[in-house]
Order: sequence, then structure tokens, then C-alpha cells
Amino acid sequence: MRKKSVEIERSSGNVFADLGLPDADAHMLKAELVTQIDKIIRERQLKQVEAAKLLGLSQPDVSRLLRGNFREYSLERLLRLLARLGHDVDIVIRESSLERTGRLKIAAQGTA
Repeated sequence: MRKKSVEIERSSGNVFADLGLPDADAHMLKAELVTQIDKIIRERQLKQVEAAKLLGLSQPDVSRLLRGNFREYSLERLLRLLARLGHDVDIVIRESSLERTGRLKIAAQGTA
């Protein structure tokens, strides 16, 4: 039996960019925001129906969102959902310390 050669490629840290999707940075930001929403819901041990009421969504919409179907959600809407869960959202804009295009990132503090 011959073993097949497997090529391993290091990730850029953004799976959407690695897959060559357009607007990869925005997709990554949305994924990180949804991860925070999910974390808060889990920490509070909310059922999807309870989370839906807090978020102003239907339970099926919460289910789709938490399963990663967030394409139709804007960044602004996801930020508003975090605010509805009682979290402050600060947006900080600063000059990049590197000589390249700036980057977008989410830095979450404790959610408890």
C-alpha cells in the first residue's frame, strides 16, 4: 500500500479568507460577535425562547443565528443584539502600528 502525500497549509487565522470568500474580514467579525452572543446565552442558561424575547427575535431566528446562519445580519444588528443582552460595545479606531492595511478585530472582556 502506498501512502498518499498530504499537504498542510497554515491558516491565516481567518477561515473565510482561507476559503477565498469576499468580505472575509466582515464575515470573521460577524462570526466572533455571534460567538459572544452564544457565550452570553449559555452563561445565563437561557433557553432559545427566552433569548429570543430578550433579543427581539423569533426562536427559529435565534436557532439559525446560533447555528452559524448569520449572513443576513449586519454588523450593526449583531452589535445591537449584544447591547440587548446587557453588554456595552466600544468601537476603537486607531492608526495601525504596522505599515500595511489596518485590521478588524473583536476583543471581548469577561461576559459574566
